[in-house]
Amino acid sequence: MAPPMSASAFLRALRAEGLTVVEVGDWRDHNRNHKGPWGPVHGVMIHHTVTKGSKATVDICRKGYSGLPGPLCHGVITKDGRVHLVGYGRANHAGLGDDDVLRAVIAERKTFPPDNEANTDGNRHFYGFECENLGDGKDPWPAAQLEAIEKAAAAVCRHHGWNEQSVIGHLEWQPGKVDPRGFTMASMRKRIRERLK
Repeated sequence: MAPPMSASAFLRALRAEGLTVVEVGDWRDHNRNHKGPWGPVHGVMIHHTVTKGSKATVDICRKGYSGLPGPLCHGVITKDGRVHLVGYGRANHAGLGDDDVLRAVIAERKTFPPDNEANTDGNRHFYGFECENLGDGKDPWPAAQLEAIEKAAAAVCRHHGWNEQSVIGHLEWQPGKVDPRGFTMASMRKRIRERLK
C-alpha cells in the first residue's frame, strides 16, 4: 500500500529509467479525481489501445471519447518507444476488476487467481500505460516499444519498492478483457524482474 508519487517524481522516475518522455499539455492536472480517490496505489496495469497512428492514439488517450472521458491512462507508449504523459491522478483505464486479483498483486504472489468478478475500483489503485497497438494479435510490437513498456513499469516498481508481480495486464484484472494481446504478461514480468535486479 502506497500513496501515489507526485507528478514530478513520476516524471523523474521514468527519465531515470532511460525513457524518452513527452509531456502533453496540462498532464499534471488532467485527471478524474472529482469522481473518486486515487490511491493507495498497488501496481501498474498494461493495456493496448486498438488504435493506429501515434498522434491519434495520444489524442484519444488524453481526451477520451463519448461515454468514457479522458484521461484514459497516465502514459501512452507509442511504437517508437516514447512515453507520452497525458494525465496524472485518477484515470479511466482499469475499470472494475477482481478483488482477489488485487489481493494477489498487493501480496506480489507468483500467480494470479482467475479474474471472474468486477467488484473493485481499479482506477483508484493502478498506474496505467496504454500501448499503441491494434490488439488483433497481428500488429507487431517493435523492440523499442516492448523495452519502453518494461522500463516504464520498472520505473514505477523501483520507486515504490515493488517487484514484477505488481505489474498486470488488463486481461488479468477485468473479465472479458484481452489486452495486451501480442505478448504475454509472463514474458513482460520476466523482463521487468531482470531490469529490477
